[in-house]
Amino acid sequence: MLKPDRRVFTHFDYMQPILIFPIVLLSYFLIYEANTRLAEKQFVYICVGIFVFGVCFFLPFRRLMWLIPMLYWFNIALLLSVDVFGVENLGAKRWLEIPFTHFTIQPSEIFKPSFILMLAYLIHQNPPPKGGYGLKQFSKLSFFILLPFALILQEPDLGTASVLLIVGFGMLFIIGVNYKIWLSILLAIILSSPVIYTHLLKPYQKQRIHDFLSEKPSHQVAQSIIAIGSGGLTGKVQDEATQTHSKFLPISTSDFIFAYVVERFGFFGALGLVLLYVLLIFHLLSLNYKFERDYFTRVVINCVALFIFIYAAVNISMTVGFAPVVGIPLPFFSYGGSSFTTFMIFFGILQHLITFKFFWADKKLGLK
Repeated sequence: MLKPDRRVFTHFDYMQPILIFPIVLLSYFLIYEANTRLAEKQFVYICVGIFVFGVCFFLPFRRLMWLIPMLYWFNIALLLSVDVFGVENLGAKRWLEIPFTHFTIQPSEIFKPSFILMLAYLIHQNPPPKGGYGLKQFSKLSFFILLPFALILQEPDLGTASVLLIVGFGMLFIIGVNYKIWLSILLAIILSSPVIYTHLLKPYQKQRIHDFLSEKPSHQVAQSIIAIGSGGLTGKVQDEATQTHSKFLPISTSDFIFAYVVERFGFFGALGLVLLYVLLIFHLLSLNYKFERDYFTRVVINCVALFIFIYAAVNISMTVGFAPVVGIPLPFFSYGGSSFTTFMIFFGILQHLITFKFFWADKKLGLK
C-alpha cells in the first residue's frame, strides 16, 4: 500500500464526500424510521463500505496494473461457475455459496470493479487515435464488454447485464469511437429489435415490458405513485406516511425507497436528492478535462459516473411508472450491502487515482 503524504490532503477530491454523505445520511434516517432492525444491518454495511473504501484508496493500482487482466478473468470464471454451482432463488441462479458457511456471494456484483479496471487497462495500453477507435480496436474492446453481458444475461439477470452493456459502450462513446461505427450499431439494433423481443427475452421480462406499456400500472408501481402523490410539496410527518408504515408500498427501503422519500419529504425533498445525484455526476464528468491525457483515470471516472446515472435514473423512473420494474437500487440510498460496498469500491479506486496522481508523476509515469 502507498504511504500517506502531506500532499494527499491537497489533492483529495473533497467534493465527492460532500455530495455523497448527505445521501447516505438521509438513507439511514429513512431506513431507521421504517425498520430499526434493517437500520442496524445497514449501519454494519456502511462501516464495511468505509473500510473497503480505505483499502482501495491506499492500493497502488498503477503499480499492480499487471494483475488487472488476471482479476478480470478470475471474475469471468466465477460467472461461468454460477451455471454449475450456483444457488437458485426464484428461478434465477445468481449466487455462489461460500464453502463451509451459509453465506452467498453474487459474482455479477463482484465483477463490476474488475470490469471498470479492465477497460481502463486496455484503453491505457492503447489510447484512441485522433479520429476515435476504428473497427479492429472497437471489436476487441467490445469483446470484453459483451462476454460478461452474455454470462450475466444467462443467469438470468437482464438488469445488471444491461447496465454493464450501457456503461461499457457509453464509456467508449465518451472516450472516442469513429461515428460510422455508432451509426451501424444503431441501425442493427433497430432492425433486430423484433427478433430480440420475440426470441431472446424471457416470459417474465416480456411481462415487465407489457406492464410498463399498459395503461394500468402494476400493483407495485400503483402503490408507489400513490405514495408519491400523497407527499405533496413538503411531505408528511412519520405517523401520517401510511403508504410506507402500513406496508402498502412494496420494498420501501430498497427498490421503492424513492417513493418513500417523496411521501416523507415531498417534492422539495425529492428534488434535493435528485440534485445531489446530478451534481455528483456532473462533477465526475468535469474531471475529464483535468485528466485529459490520463486515459486510465478517465475511463474509471466515466464508468463510475455512468453507473450512478443509470442506477439513479432507472430506479427513480420505475417508481413513477416511466420504466419497467427491475431490481436496480438507488446508489448509496437503497438498503443493502452489495450495492453500497460496490460503489464504495468504485470511489475508493477513483479517489486513489485522483489523490495520488502526484506520486505517479514523481515516478515519471508521464502524467500531468
